[in-house]
Amino acid sequence: MRWRQPLPIGLISAALGTAAVLGLVILMNRPLAWTGRCEGQAFSSIDVVKKDKPKPEPAKPKPEPPKRKPQRSAPAPLVGLDSGLAGLNFGLPQFDASELDLGQGLLGEGGDVVMTDDSVDVPPRPIMQTPMAYPPRARAQGVTGYVLLSVLIGPTGNVEKVKVIEAQPAGVFDDVATAGVQTWKFEPASYRGENVRVWATQRVRFDLS
Repeated sequence: MRWRQPLPIGLISAALGTAAVLGLVILMNRPLAWTGRCEGQAFSSIDVVKKDKPKPEPAKPKPEPPKRKPQRSAPAPLVGLDSGLAGLNFGLPQFDASELDLGQGLLGEGGDVVMTDDSVDVPPRPIMQTPMAYPPRARAQGVTGYVLLSVLIGPTGNVEKVKVIEAQPAGVFDDVATAGVQTWKFEPASYRGENVRVWATQRVRFDLS
């Protein structure tokens, strides 16, 4: 009968260590049983933000159409007053009413409109005329002639301005005619119940006959 030689201790230790490692690997690969507790487990969440719908912009008000300005009544027509005060007697031999003409569309200063005899309800009428002295030198020399004046008759009937348009002979009767007409007084012209300012053309004759 033979006696077996005992295994070395190192070989036994190695075998036991290998078995322990294999057992640990098998144990780690087994699924864990659910214990109902989730300790140390991290969760990720996604917050859903609900955006409000943009509010509709209020409707812009439609611009109002521009208001029409009231139309003013049309001014009197700018037509010459050729017939003027024809047929009236001034009462002075040197001044004939036919010589008074209300111009050819003249405008007074400040935009005063000269009106026609058809547009004026009451034409201007001379109510006071001072006689004019004949220049002594012209009388002595027998000089005759005329002066054509532009006369501005105001709404009160006063003569506001006198301008020399034409004189024949020039410079002889101008001053006398201008000074004389400035003292005249007129019944003012009226239109629609109101007195109006007009320009009138007056011819003053100087004659020795």
